[in-house]
Amino acid sequence: MQHHQWSNRGFHISETENIDQVKQIFDHSEAEMWILGNPVKIEGAEYSNRRAIYIANHASPLDIILIMWLIPLGTRCVAKKEIIWYPPLGQICILTSHPRIDRSNPSKAIEAIKEVTSTAVKRNLSLCIFPEGTRSKSGRLLPFKKGFVHVALQSRLPIVPMVLIGTHRAWRKGSSHLRPVPLTVKYLPPIITDEWAADKVDDHVKMVHDLYVEHLPESQRPLKSEE
Repeated sequence: MQHHQWSNRGFHISETENIDQVKQIFDHSEAEMWILGNPVKIEGAEYSNRRAIYIANHASPLDIILIMWLIPLGTRCVAKKEIIWYPPLGQICILTSHPRIDRSNPSKAIEAIKEVTSTAVKRNLSLCIFPEGTRSKSGRLLPFKKGFVHVALQSRLPIVPMVLIGTHRAWRKGSSHLRPVPLTVKYLPPIITDEWAADKVDDHVKMVHDLYVEHLPESQRPLKSEE
């Protein structure tokens, strides 16, 4: 088991004068997880510090805290614009200059993602995306949107899947309290996208989704009727 100590990973120090405030928020969040008995087991950490597109399943507000804690320095997380109404997560995204996308306007959302990807490529940054596009209410994996594949086609960055296990039980929907539940973050080997093709988008989405189904516990896999 590998335990991560606090670092400035995932924040853009040059882009905000409020990094000390963000650090204070995360120190507090990390302490709460441990005080409430939430040990975090990290698997595949050797894949966790390279330039890539990091993706993760999303079933709890805790996912965002874990992701920002674990992603490499300079990673830009793509979030929906509504996140600003969910403290402290919204404030963290604002302080760290992570891009927020307006999903109500598909054409603008696509252009915004293209711009974010272009900036990441020019500045040699990583990206982080929740491919489901929204949080699962049941904890079970939802279908993946195609956005992360288009980002890969544009950037040709490898994709590093992060499989989050147990977060939906640790911080349940509608609750403001963390529960003492062991958590696992499992990094899978990078998926090389150099030879991905635009006419195979659906195939790429299915391949990555199938990887998550394979590595998630039964309680977080989609029901047969949902696949």
